[in-house]
Amino acid sequence: MEPILDMAGGALLVGGASFLLFGGLGLVRMPDIYNRIQAGAKTTTLGTLLTLAGAACLQPAWGWKLLLIGVFLIFTNPVSAQVIASTAHRRGAAKSPLTKVDRLAEDQEGKS
Repeated sequence: MEPILDMAGGALLVGGASFLLFGGLGLVRMPDIYNRIQAGAKTTTLGTLLTLAGAACLQPAWGWKLLLIGVFLIFTNPVSAQVIASTAHRRGAAKSPLTKVDRLAEDQEGKS
C-alpha cells in the first residue's frame, strides 16, 4: 500500500507545482489587474490543495493538519481575491481594452 501512496503523493505534488507554475505565468501574461487576480487566486488555490494532498499521501500522520490548512485556504483565498479586486475597482485601476462589460459598475449605478 505504501508504494501506491508514494506514487500518488508524487503525482499530486507534481500536479500542484504545475498549477502554481501556470499561476505565476498567468500573473505575467494577463493584461490587467483583474485578470491577474483571477489567474492568481484560482491557480494558487488548486495548486496548493494538490500539494497539500500530495503531502498527506506521503506523510499520512499529517493528514488532519493538512486538511485543516486546506479548508482554511478554500475559505480565505477567494475572499481575499474578491476584496483586492473590489478595492482595485473602487480606486479606479485601469482595465484592459478588451474589457467590454463592468458588472460591478452596473450594480453600483443601480443602487444609486
